[in-house]
Parts: sequence; structure tokens; C-alpha cells
Amino acid sequence: MRHPLNRLVVASHNEGKVREIRALLKPYGVRTFSAAELGLADPEETGTTFAANAELKAKAAADAAGMVALADDSGLAVDALSGAPGIYSARWGELPDGSRDFGIAMQKVHNKMSEVKGVKTARFICALSLAFPANGVSTYEGKVEGHLVWPPRGDKGFGYDPVFVAHGDTQTFAEIDPEEKHAKSHRADAFAKFIEAWFPDGPIQHG
Repeated sequence: MRHPLNRLVVASHNEGKVREIRALLKPYGVRTFSAAELGLADPEETGTTFAANAELKAKAAADAAGMVALADDSGLAVDALSGAPGIYSARWGELPDGSRDFGIAMQKVHNKMSEVKGVKTARFICALSLAFPANGVSTYEGKVEGHLVWPPRGDKGFGYDPVFVAHGDTQTFAEIDPEEKHAKSHRADAFAKFIEAWFPDGPIQHG
């Protein structure tokens, strides 16, 4: 019998995010399409939480594409900044033309932290939502604790990865091997809960 998630759309135009989700799904034999590949528009993120925005994106993509959709809303929550940038993490790097420059976003976080001179602890939070066309949505949340460093280090990650060091590590998320990051990230934490729900028998065995 065909698995209900044998093919799905990753509801994101962020290439780094799509690449990461594809890598996580690959062992389970899921065929993925990105929102960009299907020409889907990005809905306006009007939610006030990561979960609300992830659900909004998943539902919009599922209904538009007529297939199961998986959406992620994630960001950086800095303790010294009362949880900011939070759900506005991507918008902190937004340019007038609508594109995003996370170099600017990281500088903004650094500047604001310099003003408050608080603790450097922070966490990445991820909400992963799965939606079926004209049907329900399930959401799984994950996080990874760590602290921020300056200046940014590494070129293997994306977003705020170059300034985030997970607890127990000495290298930033942009310095460690992507596979190592996939094993411990906020997305991996949320993904583990998603896999437990939908692929309880584990990865597809080939051969």
C-alpha cells in the first residue's frame, strides 16, 4: 500500500530550508517538490507564533498544489532581546526589494545585544506543519539551545547559523558538517516528532 506521504510539497522558497528538509526526508522514500518548483506563491505570514505561521503556509500550499504539504516556520529567539527576533527572524534581514540579507539581520541582533549587554543565550525554534488538501493539519515543534558569538563564522549553513553555537559545541552551525547539524538542530527535533507519527517503522530499506 502506498504511504500517504510518498510525495509532498515543501512549502518554502528558502533554498537552504528546502535542501535541509529534503535531506531529512530522503531516507523515507518521499518524493519532494519545492514551492518554487511548483510556482506557488508565498502566503502572507499573519500568525503570532511559529506554529500559526507554519500551519498557514502548509494549508495554503496543500490547497494550491492539491497535494500533501510540509511547511516549517522557524527562527532565532534571543534571551537578552526578550525572545526577538522570533517570528520576525527573516524580516530582520529584509531589503527594500523584498530579498533578504542575513548579514544585515545578524548585525542587527549583534547591535541590539550590545545595547542591552545581557546574556548571550539563545535558541532556534522550529514548527513543522503537515497539511492535506482541504483537510486537517498536524504540527510538531522542536528547539535547540545555545549561545551567540560574534563575528559570524563558517559558510556551511544559512540564516543565523554563522552566529549560533549549540550547547556542548565550540563551532557554529555554519562551521559544522551539515549532517551533524541535521542530527541536532531545532528542525531535526521537530522532524523526529513528525517521523515518529508518520514513519514509525523507520527509514525505507533498499536492497
